[in-house]
Amino acid sequence: MFRKFYRTIAASPPRILVLGFAAIIFLGAGLLMLPFSHANGEAPRFIDALFTATSATCVTGLVVVDTGTYWTMAGQIIILSMIQIGGLGFMTMATLFAIFLKRRISLKERLVLQEAFNQTSIEGIIRLVRKVVIYALTIELVGAVLFSIRFMFDMPVGEAIYKGIFHAVSFFNNAGFDIMGDYRSLVDYVGDPLVNIVTMLLIILGGLGFVVLADLVDIRNPKRKLSLHSKVVLSMTGFLIVAGAVVILLFEFSNGRTMGPLNFGEKLLAAFMQSVSPRTAGVNTVDLAGLRQATQFVIVILMFIGASPGSTGGGIKTTTFTALVGAVIAMVRGKEDVVLFKYRLAQERVYKALTVTLFAFGLVILATMILSTTEDHHFLMILFEVTSAFGTVGLTMGLTTQLTLAGKIIIILMMFIGRLGPLTLTYALGPKQGRLMYRNAEGKIIIG
Repeated sequence: MFRKFYRTIAASPPRILVLGFAAIIFLGAGLLMLPFSHANGEAPRFIDALFTATSATCVTGLVVVDTGTYWTMAGQIIILSMIQIGGLGFMTMATLFAIFLKRRISLKERLVLQEAFNQTSIEGIIRLVRKVVIYALTIELVGAVLFSIRFMFDMPVGEAIYKGIFHAVSFFNNAGFDIMGDYRSLVDYVGDPLVNIVTMLLIILGGLGFVVLADLVDIRNPKRKLSLHSKVVLSMTGFLIVAGAVVILLFEFSNGRTMGPLNFGEKLLAAFMQSVSPRTAGVNTVDLAGLRQATQFVIVILMFIGASPGSTGGGIKTTTFTALVGAVIAMVRGKEDVVLFKYRLAQERVYKALTVTLFAFGLVILATMILSTTEDHHFLMILFEVTSAFGTVGLTMGLTTQLTLAGKIIIILMMFIGRLGPLTLTYALGPKQGRLMYRNAEGKIIIG
């Protein structure tokens, strides 16, 4: 019976991903329950440990207890380990160990890696894993050094180095966890150019996707050109960052609770940080609850779009959003094909983009409706929290610490689904469909 069960779950790469992430989450929750993990001597409730482990493994950043004060250094290191494994993917880490041990990577493992990185084939997947690890560790190391140097002006050297490493890993993996204490995030550094710029670069590099990073590194070769995927990701990422910053700056320029007291340079930094962070990072330098409702809704939209495929971030992804925009433009212009950078997208890609978006939209709406009945809070506050969980962002207007037991369970599920992707979870849970050998007759309905 157990052998049959194993064959069933091992037959599907999506199922392996789902079970793998679930195993890491429950293992992490168990470790956080141990006495050496929590600082106040009283074990946390299991739901709080599970919430924290899910948020760390799914690189979200929503917390029900303050990371910097509630957990000991051992607990924080456990959280940081889950962030690293969750950001790079447990299969990436397992493959890395296999490479060190000089063990052959099986076809099944390559298929799981293909699913994890959203690749269309297994060709070159092991080379990609090596690049992922090298790029991630290099970028995190540079970020840790820069953070540590800056923090040394505010705290002892040892503490500065520790916080530098923690925040570099957390921000590159778009996790949003911080250990500044009292849920402050980076509010104390709202006008600090170094901290803001390094944080934004870590978030952006982590959210571009490792395929794009590899493309950018290889572009030094004159024979290599950027792929269509990289062009779409870079152009849409740049557009969303700039457009988001401009809108946020306009809405919050005179808001006394957020950017009003800042000088113009600090307002620019704050606007760009609040535009970059919703792309699944969860870092804030102003009080999100003090933002105007229009700004909060803009951030909800940015969180829903999220980062890019194959990255450490969540959301429906920039490429999905681009495909939908391209489809709308093609329809308005009376064109049959969606064309991006002179390349035509296959209809299958447009259908998948539409499916992902509708699935995500339905999940966010359903979870928001449920939380609206379990939590006694403003609707926009609840929508903000749910979208943040689904997009694995980690930003909150203050609802996370006030969630009921039912609310915590819903947010845990949303973080888990958001990290894996709704389609991956659907493929994992649904029965395997055989290929149809026929097509139905064409019918017509009136649209619009």
